Amino acid sequence: MVHAFIMVNTAAGKSQGLLDSVRDLDSVGEAHIVAGDYDIVVEVDAEEVYNVLQTSSSDIQGLDGVVDTKTYIAID
Repeated sequence: MVHAFIMVNTAAGKSQGLLDSVRDLDSVGEAHIVAGDYDIVVEVDAEEVYNVLQTSSSDIQGLDGVVDTKTYIAID
């Protein structure tokens, strides 16, 4: 099992609307709007690293209003 955190930057005013869409994705365990350099932090659990990357690059980045993502794979 692979555990990862995806940091999401959104267009101005889009965070709240995107939160429900992100939470509805299959591999997403939790997602929260946060203050700081990113707008949403997403926790993902997947079978393989490939699945995490697909969630980030296809599923999340494909949502209207997502500007950028950074993915961090947990190693502990």
